[in-house]
Amino acid sequence: MDHSTFCLPSWYEVFGSMLFIQIWTAQRLSLVSMMAMEFAGGSVAKFCAKYLHQQLIKQEAYSSGDIGTAAQKSFLRMDEMMCGQRGWRELAILGDKKDQSSDMMEGVVGSSKSGEEGHDEDWSVEEGPHSNYEGPKSGSTACVAIIRNNQLVVANSGDSRCVLSRKGQAHNLSKDHKPDLESEKERIVKAGGFIHGGRVNGSLNLTRAIGDMEMKKEKSLPAEKQILTANPDINIVELCEDDDFLVLACDGIWDCMSSQQLVDFVLEQLKTESKLSTVCEKVFDRCLAPTSGGEGCDNMTMILVQFKKRPRSVPSTSGHSSPDQPSESSGSKDKPEST
Repeated sequence: MDHSTFCLPSWYEVFGSMLFIQIWTAQRLSLVSMMAMEFAGGSVAKFCAKYLHQQLIKQEAYSSGDIGTAAQKSFLRMDEMMCGQRGWRELAILGDKKDQSSDMMEGVVGSSKSGEEGHDEDWSVEEGPHSNYEGPKSGSTACVAIIRNNQLVVANSGDSRCVLSRKGQAHNLSKDHKPDLESEKERIVKAGGFIHGGRVNGSLNLTRAIGDMEMKKEKSLPAEKQILTANPDINIVELCEDDDFLVLACDGIWDCMSSQQLVDFVLEQLKTESKLSTVCEKVFDRCLAPTSGGEGCDNMTMILVQFKKRPRSVPSTSGHSSPDQPSESSGSKDKPEST
């Protein structure tokens, strides 16, 4: 599948005692039955980067301490927000202008300012020429890690992966959502879809993503039971003093290295290299193919979070505890151009 990768480079936001880390890969569909594709490019990933964490802290479950449920609702909320006039406008503004025809910007000029504050219900009621917009035909995988106190919450939709190194052993904290998983096959078939050539409806080589609304049109089914769903798997673990580092990376990395191979490689690099961004670059170089065929030609994005100190509870003014802040770095590399 032809795809592009987008990552929020080297960032995290702290909401009280919560550390928020995320990686997105913007999937561009390559449909065998279509010569021309309509897609939002990286705009779906940018949309999520802009709004998902805002939706997370608005959830009632977040206020009550149920971060997993809050993350799940926030993932599903992204699909809802990208529909209608305001969703269309936001995606048009966030998308690459070179990928937009001139008429795609129709309705943007003169509309309310993108990203201005407003109530959640504004997303569905805003009037305009694209009020019936059913959402983007492209999408994005999402792998999100949230650290609150000593608890790590991982939410994943798609085939990006989160791996924890604990005493040098790789622990997968997310599941790659691929068409060969029986649980995914069952949902797809029940929703009226099929698997052909290892792809959903003969098109997409993953089974969960935000966006890709063409595969989420069965009105009688809830969002989590559609052919393709944004519904994330949630994994919650307690951090401990044995934890070395956390890796979030897209499939361009995992196509070339297993989780344990990556952990071993990173541990070896950390013996002589303290700059995490350099370690990420060495991973890319390790995976990068010498030619434009086979493995190592996909785009690569990776976030590396090193735990420098033992996680410990520290009383805060709010009555909650917070972990020592980890060191974090990220990077991305596009596939080499064909010659």
